[in-house]
Amino acid sequence: MIKYFEAFAGIGAFRSAFEKVGGFECVGWCEIDRFAQKAYRTLYDTKGEIFYEDITKIDYGNMPDFDLLVGGPCCQSFSVAGRRLAFEDDRGNLFFNYIQILEAKRPRYFIAENVPNLLGISQGECFRIILEKISELGYSMCWRVLNSAGFGIPQSRRRLFLIGYLGDKCPSEILAFGGNDEENCEKRKPEQLIGGSQGSRVYSTDGTAVTQCSGSGGMGGKTGLYFIDCNPDPQMTDIARCVTARQNSGVSHHRGEHSAVFCDLNENPQITENARCLHTRMDLGVTNETHKGERSGVLEEAPRAIINQFKETTRQNGRRIKEPNEPMFTLTVTDRHGIVHKGRIRRLMPVECWKLQGFTKEQFEKVAEAGMSDAQLYKQAGNSITVNVVEAIARNLLKFDEEENANEEYDKNI
Repeated sequence: MIKYFEAFAGIGAFRSAFEKVGGFECVGWCEIDRFAQKAYRTLYDTKGEIFYEDITKIDYGNMPDFDLLVGGPCCQSFSVAGRRLAFEDDRGNLFFNYIQILEAKRPRYFIAENVPNLLGISQGECFRIILEKISELGYSMCWRVLNSAGFGIPQSRRRLFLIGYLGDKCPSEILAFGGNDEENCEKRKPEQLIGGSQGSRVYSTDGTAVTQCSGSGGMGGKTGLYFIDCNPDPQMTDIARCVTARQNSGVSHHRGEHSAVFCDLNENPQITENARCLHTRMDLGVTNETHKGERSGVLEEAPRAIINQFKETTRQNGRRIKEPNEPMFTLTVTDRHGIVHKGRIRRLMPVECWKLQGFTKEQFEKVAEAGMSDAQLYKQAGNSITVNVVEAIARNLLKFDEEENANEEYDKNI
């Protein structure tokens, strides 16, 4: 049995994975967000476990003993979605608190998760400092960027996993996933169909969803769908059909006369049941006119993942809309997520975000029924680690540990 301590616990992605695999026992956890604490206690039996709220105020020497330290130190200071201040941001320094626990408790293993940008920020200097400080404690390390899309999750979520073993042997076997290399994931990467400014890009559904974030709830989650044709078996057209006096979104019995419900592409678009008046300035946002409703358009086909369609003047890499049935974007803290289907935009439901992180519907319902708001449910999913990825790592860790224990026993008997 491997005893572990979960730092930066969130809603317990590591714990959910370890409980699925078996062979792990939690001795304590740390989480500063009070809503995440409530969710954690709702999901797991924490009786008898040590709890710390603030990792910076722990007396590390008096912590219980454990074999494995896990956690995802705050990533906003390293993420491309943030200001990338690295160690100049107090949140970036939380990684050093994680290292202080390693120094005080010397667990046999550790698993740290963060954004891939940690590898290259400040020309790699931040990552070099982290590796140097940990290696001075006697740990051999390996690291790899893993994509959730390679572990049965329809979300493109690339995250860096750093594994450490207190000894001379490199623990690279723990991150050995031949079927999850970047070449395989590349086959399902988000594919941009239509380029342009943010809010106008369209994505193929043949790829995966983009990363989801904790900000996809509240205002960030107010995205949605556009109706094109309200008839049964809607007919998609490249250009809008003729709008008539009977254009009433389905009330008319005449095919094609209740076909096009437009919504504008201005910030905070106004959704209307009936089509707006068409005029010469209807140009999908190219015009500089400030009149509301003059930048309208229609999206077509089956359900599409859509992200950040309101940030037309903000630079962001990658696609904005996917092809029908393509997996959702990766959950992140700052992005706005939605689904486009048959012309109506709707926000992602909290349960969808949780499932995109590998949690079960039953787990979601437990937390939701505990009185958690949708905004917090979105945030908790976006801040989480994907359970499926940790589960795969945990299985390899158990194998590695079993082999090392056997080798140690063999050496004793020689």
